[in-house]
Amino acid sequence: MDIANKNKGHLDWFILTAVIGLMLFSISFVFSASAAKSLSQTGTTSAYLFSHGIKVLIGVFVLFFFAKVDYHIWQRYSKLFILISFIPLVLVFIVSGPINNTYRWLDLGPFGFQPSELAKFALITHISALLAERQSVIKTFKYGMMPPLIWAVLICGMIAIQPNFSTAFVTYLIALGLMFVGNVNLIHLGNTLIVSLLGAGVFALSASYRVQRLLAYIGMSGSAEHVEKYNYQTSQAILAFGNGGLTGLGAGQSRQSNLFLPESFGDFIFSIIGEEYGYIGAGLIIFAFLLIIWRGVKIVKNAPDDFGYFLATGIVLTFAFYAMVNAGVNCGLLPNTGVPMPFISYGGTAILIYAAAIGTLLNISAQAGVFPFKKSLMNLDSN
Repeated sequence: MDIANKNKGHLDWFILTAVIGLMLFSISFVFSASAAKSLSQTGTTSAYLFSHGIKVLIGVFVLFFFAKVDYHIWQRYSKLFILISFIPLVLVFIVSGPINNTYRWLDLGPFGFQPSELAKFALITHISALLAERQSVIKTFKYGMMPPLIWAVLICGMIAIQPNFSTAFVTYLIALGLMFVGNVNLIHLGNTLIVSLLGAGVFALSASYRVQRLLAYIGMSGSAEHVEKYNYQTSQAILAFGNGGLTGLGAGQSRQSNLFLPESFGDFIFSIIGEEYGYIGAGLIIFAFLLIIWRGVKIVKNAPDDFGYFLATGIVLTFAFYAMVNAGVNCGLLPNTGVPMPFISYGGTAILIYAAAIGTLLNISAQAGVFPFKKSLMNLDSN
């Protein structure tokens, strides 16, 4: 019997172990990074711990559920999926008030919902479906590249005006990367990229706070006070890594999380991991991400059809881009973007959507017969 066929239905245990490990360990990370803020707000150190723990447990259920759902269903309903995801992007401006001068959240009573997290994966799914359906005309601009490009501009444009420029920009680049993998005309893609970068540059420079943040990052700000104001979080994150050194200060011993580093349990949780567990602990987190990406690439190469190939590519690109950008910001290699670290940062919407995406990736893997232990499979095949 063919090994691939015999092992269809098996989940990729490398990915499954790495993702669940990150999710479970994140409970401890979030507790340590949020304890001081929780105590100052609620009088107890565990408010964020319980909230995050519940979201992680739901996320594990979501992961296994989507791993059992045939990924082809998302191809059939991709247009409906993206239309549904577009509605909350509009509603945030109508039914929700601004939070810190942004319209990124829908208030659902005891829960908050971030529409951009759903929309970016709906976009990847629909672009994958369009690319798979239009391979015969993919080199034409009107029928090949224009349909996915229109959706990318619409979704990313709505995210950008929340404003959430960093998420919009990264998601748009991922969409273009997916079109590149989908064999669109390279001249069309190149021209689109040039125009898009010019447009993104104009939009980014239209907000003074983004300009000031960029100037502070590249060291062209006029005063030390100015640099401190716009580069404060990154500076504190770098201090956290310095405090931790090679082996870290120990679990729960972070200094920077004691109200020195704002949102230490959100976008900057990676620096707290570095402070408490050292370069070794931070390196293990990076290793887990690389393991997931490596297995994801293997799934892409073995995808059973075009849609599976494009969808797996989009999921892996999204996971890799957002992990890389977050780590880069925490280490001071990139300007502050407000991008969370997948499966690690505090936040319910992101955890659930990433869990659904990885579950879908595992379903593609199962249908492709991708299984990590080849020697064991050969032994099974000989029995």
